[in-house]
Amino acid sequence: MYNASKPTADELPSSKQLLRSTAIAAGVAVALLVTVVMPAEYGIDPTGVGGVIGLTEMGEIKSQLADEAEMDARTQVAPDQQSGLLNQIFGLFVASAHAQDAKAWKDEFSFTLAPGEAIEWKLVMEKGATAEYVWSAEGGVVNYDLHGDGSGQSTSYEDGRGKAGANGTITAAFTGNHGWFWRNRDRQNVTLTVNLRGDYSELKQTY
Repeated sequence: MYNASKPTADELPSSKQLLRSTAIAAGVAVALLVTVVMPAEYGIDPTGVGGVIGLTEMGEIKSQLADEAEMDARTQVAPDQQSGLLNQIFGLFVASAHAQDAKAWKDEFSFTLAPGEAIEWKLVMEKGATAEYVWSAEGGVVNYDLHGDGSGQSTSYEDGRGKAGANGTITAAFTGNHGWFWRNRDRQNVTLTVNLRGDYSELKQTY
């Protein structure tokens, strides 16, 4: 049987070389953590690289889903309990209000979410720009999060659980994408209608 000879002391890496290799490996690990792992898993993007390659938004969505799951576990509110009479009345009121003002809206669109399904729509806005919105749910209620991301930053403007509608104004905290993440936590299909107007250059579905 052939036995390989042991390497000599001269063939082994020196302590200096080992320290250098360790330092390089640690540097690469830190770089990956900051530019890939943190944006993709937690929506935290200190360098701005995650936003450029689309990882920051992925992390924000994961965080939103995790927050929803945690809140569901805490409250233990059944979907049919969320669909209360007040929510239904509010939804009808909002729908009626925006229908009367439909001619003045810049954009109007509708979509249907199956039970457990989610969607995200964003407005491309410059810092300081404002946009007015009205949205209403028909057939049930939804969870939502109104937030923004871009320019290496992210923020949450408001959120709600078991809601049949909302209206208000967004003032962009920074240049980037600003809009809603909706999820149907009810037991039946829910149709949402959204009306928008204001200072935004683009409307796009991002999830």
